[in-house]
Amino acid sequence: MQEIDVVVKGPGPGRESAIRSLQAAGLQVNMIKDSTPVPHNGCRPPKRRRV
Repeated sequence: MQEIDVVVKGPGPGRESAIRSLQAAGLQVNMIKDSTPVPHNGCRPPKRRRV
């Protein structure tokens, strides 16, 4: 198991560092795919709270 395909999901500070650590471990990264879920105007957000 020397070659891998990486799929990242969601934003965060650990995305690039995780990929770098995989490369530093001696694995060859073939593909990096970003599958972050993006809403296409899905659910309506709740109303603002008025105090």
